[in-house]
Amino acid sequence: MGTPAVDVEDLRYAYREREALAGVTFTIPPGEIFGFLGPNGSGKTTLFKILSTLMPPTGGRVRVFGHDLAHGPEVVRPRLGIVFQVPSLDPKLTVMENLLHHGHCYGLQGQALRSRARSSLERLGVQDRARDLVETLSGGLRRRTELAKVLVHRPDLLVLDEPSTGLDPGARQDFNATLRRLRQEENVTILLTTHLIEEAEQCDRVGVLHEGRLVALGEPDALKGTVGGDVVVIDAHNPAELQGRIRERFGCQPVLVDGALRVERPWGHEFVREVVEAFPGEVKSAAFGRPTLEDVFIRLTGRRLWSGEA
Repeated sequence: MGTPAVDVEDLRYAYREREALAGVTFTIPPGEIFGFLGPNGSGKTTLFKILSTLMPPTGGRVRVFGHDLAHGPEVVRPRLGIVFQVPSLDPKLTVMENLLHHGHCYGLQGQALRSRARSSLERLGVQDRARDLVETLSGGLRRRTELAKVLVHRPDLLVLDEPSTGLDPGARQDFNATLRRLRQEENVTILLTTHLIEEAEQCDRVGVLHEGRLVALGEPDALKGTVGGDVVVIDAHNPAELQGRIRERFGCQPVLVDGALRVERPWGHEFVREVVEAFPGEVKSAAFGRPTLEDVFIRLTGRRLWSGEA
């Protein structure tokens, strides 16, 4: 497999007494799209800051393309392309001016820089907006311009923090398609953090973070396969009471999450019918579907990604 693009072992970071990362270990080979999925407070942003060399860890080891970040992160920085959650474009400059100033930061200049900037804009499909002020662009175009900017110096690893924040579904789909095309055509390794299920499911592999710990790691379909069959969600008049009655009647283990009962069950449509028939008048509504990565998260933590409630 050669040298991993990212190799992290027992990574830790503490803000005084609060441990934001508690022994995270993972490896990313070159050319992979890897996503970290987790709610706010799970440690995603701290991990992003460490991998982008903005701050050192308080424990553990991080290697990027074989280089230990504890010993001269400046060696690695030219190989990184960083996309922050908050846009880093200058809205008062044109699209092209933003790319040129970024290139200057990496020692590029002259015709070579302009050629790279034009190529980057063409790759992201925003070449026709090169002379437009960034402040006139839509959210989707700004995000694509941001990615075009960080590609000017031709990084080997893209590190993106919540890259789809603020984008509508169509723009989010276009942006994710662009990332896949970059991986395919340029063999760029991509690491992103997200709390969006659909974005995580587009990745080659996903690491699920919860309270600073890596609670699951694998391909999205393999992770979803750990959930037993369909996921049935039941809204009841008295969910706590119905929870026990379903357990006794069907021999399964319903979980109460955000006031609703969740049951992992093969042939979910048949189970819904059986529950409604067994307890007429107690079920307000019921739904079933194939498991998602959020169902994986609930199974592992007893919480939803969005609410964080037990």
